[in-house]
Amino acid sequence: MNSFDIQWILPEETWKNKVELYLQEVCTYLGIDNWEVSITFCDDPWIRKLNHDYRKKDEPTDILSFPQFEKNEIETMPHYETTVCAGDLVISLPSVRKNAEEFRVLFNEELRRVLIHGILHLKGLDHSTNDEMEPMLLFQEEILHALPNTLDLP
Repeated sequence: MNSFDIQWILPEETWKNKVELYLQEVCTYLGIDNWEVSITFCDDPWIRKLNHDYRKKDEPTDILSFPQFEKNEIETMPHYETTVCAGDLVISLPSVRKNAEEFRVLFNEELRRVLIHGILHLKGLDHSTNDEMEPMLLFQEEILHALPNTLDLP
């Protein structure tokens, strides 16, 4: 069973359990078991500072992923009976909302997209551009459309 430690820098939303259940579905789809992931929901100023400090980009973003393993370590990692601390995800809800408006999709869909995106980064996948034809982004969309919309947020 995977474990998700979800924290809120913003006032806590009422849908924490739905996020956990959706992340379990994503991990099951990817064959991930016994991972521990820390997720922090924050605002744009908070993520902008992290983005500046860690990526030298002075702008907010929707999600930052901080994997605890290198890509080759994840790919060769055996199945563990004990929990593996896979890494941290930081998600700016205002940026997710802005992206949803820009791409003309529901907030719910865009949040599911960034949750999948973050898990894929923790799994060792990466992309060099945001071109929709990037293999990781194509895989992200495959997962998004393969899984039922159990997040179902208001």
